[in-house]
Amino acid sequence: MTVHLLIDTDPGIDDTLALLLALRAPGGRVEAVTTVSGNVPVAVATRNVARIFGVVQPTPAPVVAAGAAEPRVRPLVTATHVHGEDGLGGLSGLTRPDGRPRFPEASLRLHPRDAADLIVESARRWPGELVIVALGPLTNLAQAVDRGAEALQRVRAVVVMGGAVAVGGNVTAAAEFNMFVDPESAAHVLGADLPITLVPLDVTERVVWPAGAVQHLRETPDPVARFAAAVAERGLDLARSFGEAGITMHDPLAVGVALDPTLVETVALPVAVETGGTLARGVTVADRRRPSPRHSSRPNCRVALQVDAARFLRMFEERLWPGSV
Repeated sequence: MTVHLLIDTDPGIDDTLALLLALRAPGGRVEAVTTVSGNVPVAVATRNVARIFGVVQPTPAPVVAAGAAEPRVRPLVTATHVHGEDGLGGLSGLTRPDGRPRFPEASLRLHPRDAADLIVESARRWPGELVIVALGPLTNLAQAVDRGAEALQRVRAVVVMGGAVAVGGNVTAAAEFNMFVDPESAAHVLGADLPITLVPLDVTERVVWPAGAVQHLRETPDPVARFAAAVAERGLDLARSFGEAGITMHDPLAVGVALDPTLVETVALPVAVETGGTLARGVTVADRRRPSPRHSSRPNCRVALQVDAARFLRMFEERLWPGSV
C-alpha cells in the first residue's frame, strides 16, 4: 500500500538525504513538503528543496509551502556552523565548466498559503492515510494544531525526529537540537493527542553511514546518487573533524520508520518537553516508571528505543541506488 507522506523539513545535510530517500522510495509518495527554520532559515530551506527537486525531478512534483521563520516564542538558533550557510556544506555555490550551477533549482509548485495550512489541508484530504514526517523544529506542526487539531488527530502517523530519552543531547548535555530550538512548539504538539512516533537520538545515533559506503557510490552514473554522495561528503567532513567514521543518519531514519515501522521497536510512554530554565531547555522527559496510583500519566506517543541499523542502511542504499547492494 502506498504511504502518503508530508515531509516537514529544514534542509540541512541529513534532511537532504532523508528527502532523497522519501522521493526515491517505491512504497512512498511524497504529496507535500513544508519548510521551517531550524538548521537554516526557512528561505534557505525552501531553496534547498528546490535544489533537491532539480536533481530528482519528481513526477508529479509535491506541493511545497514555506512555514515559520521563527520559533513560537524564542529567537531562532540555527546550525549553519554544522551544515554551512547554505545548509548543504557549500554545494549551492558549485558550478559547471560553463558557469551554470552544478545543482540548479527547480521551479516549485507552491501552495497559496503557508506550511501550517498545507499540513491541515493534507490531513483532511488523506484521513487515516497521511504520514507526517517532522524532521526539524515543530513550529509548523504546532501552528497546524492550532488551526486544525481534529484533522491532525486522524492522520495515520506523525513521525517526529527529535528528543533524547536515555542518552545525552547533541546541542546541550541533555537536549536534542530540534527540541532545543523550539521547545514550546514541541510541548504543544506532544500535548495535542496526535498519533506520534518519536525517533530520538537513542536510535538515530546508532545508525551511521560509513565513509567507505559513501566513497564506493561516488562514481555512480545516477544523478541522484551523485548528488547524495556530494551532500554526504560534506557531512563526512564534519564527522571526521569529530573523529567519527561516518554520517549519523538522524533524519533519514525517521523517513525509514515512516515507510517501514518495523525498523524500530517502540514503547508507549508519557513524554514532555521542558520549556523553562537554561540547562533544561528542550529536554525530553519520558516517564519510564511502572504505572501506579501515585503516578498514572497517560502515554502520549510511541518512542523508538531499539533499531535494526543494518537493515535500515541496506534499505537506504537500495532505494536510492537500486542494484547497489
